[in-house]
Amino acid sequence: MSESSQNQTPKRTPLYEKHLKADGKMVNFAGWDMPINYGSQVKEHKQVREDAGMFDVSHMVVLDFKGNDVKKFLQHLLANDVAKLKDPGKALYSAMLNENGGVIDDLIVYYLADDFYRMVVNAATRENDLKWIEKVAADFDLTLTERDDLAMIAVQGPNARDKANATLSESDQKLVSGLKPFFGVQIGDSFYARTGYTGEDGYEIMVPNETAAELWDKLLENGVEPIGLGARDTLRLEAGMNLYGTDMDESISPLAAAMGWTIAWEPEDRDFIGRAALQKEKQNGSKEKLVGLVLEDKGVLRGHQKVVTEFGEGEITSGSFSPSLGKAIAFARIPTEAKESCQVDIRGKLLTCRIIKPPFVRNGKSLI
Repeated sequence: MSESSQNQTPKRTPLYEKHLKADGKMVNFAGWDMPINYGSQVKEHKQVREDAGMFDVSHMVVLDFKGNDVKKFLQHLLANDVAKLKDPGKALYSAMLNENGGVIDDLIVYYLADDFYRMVVNAATRENDLKWIEKVAADFDLTLTERDDLAMIAVQGPNARDKANATLSESDQKLVSGLKPFFGVQIGDSFYARTGYTGEDGYEIMVPNETAAELWDKLLENGVEPIGLGARDTLRLEAGMNLYGTDMDESISPLAAAMGWTIAWEPEDRDFIGRAALQKEKQNGSKEKLVGLVLEDKGVLRGHQKVVTEFGEGEITSGSFSPSLGKAIAFARIPTEAKESCQVDIRGKLLTCRIIKPPFVRNGKSLI
């Protein structure tokens, strides 16, 4: 977060009053007044894993791209290839890279028509993203619209879709009932996407600002509990999902951030930004990798703790206590050769951790 955004009065989403009514503890997150929790972060975490919870994610940035060159532009801008998207509503996860192969942001892009794509980027990187996108877009025939008229509510958990569907009319329920994972569909003036950041099923719903509070209340009536950003962080960590600015940034390539699967190397003649740098790194071999750690001793894993392996040192990028597993877990960037175990320096003591490939939890079940 930039110093200027910290000094400015935080912005408020259309659901701000709803958070206060639910006793949300508000904090400044990326220049927005957002709820960190509504009481017990652990209880909120378990609510999502076991039933259904909803997050106000209206601080996320929704961008609509329209025009003849949109596909060509996105094929140049993104490390993943939007040409994979053939069916309307299909989504793709990708990184947007700089010339050195560093991650400017990670994002989701939806194919809505041959000349219409929608992108959702992170709130904390908004200014940087827009500046970069506009610079690259100058050479292409397209228009970019920031959809600040839309709010976004993420409804997540094993019962999330059923409870969210119950707020819709019968005809609209039919539109979403067959929605596959990583697809979205327009319903009236709302957009329902079967995506999320928790490792559970559910929707990310984009609605006009003026109807967001009404949807929030309907979901509440159907037993969907409000969940704060604190639980969102432990949920995404368990699910093996990176957090921008913590697990990767402009100095880290997708290859060193466990995001190699998001790079589309074929076709070979697609010249996406950062490709040459990534190919060089791939040929030379990455010196570091991002892995999961499970603490075998008692203690808490936190960001920036030192990791010790027989091949050299590394660092924890994200760490927390996992409410689902009852153990401390983390992501760490460590030497590529390290395989099965390592030690973490916690207040001067070296404690043993198991090295695993994330995720730790998916659909409520332990994977470790």
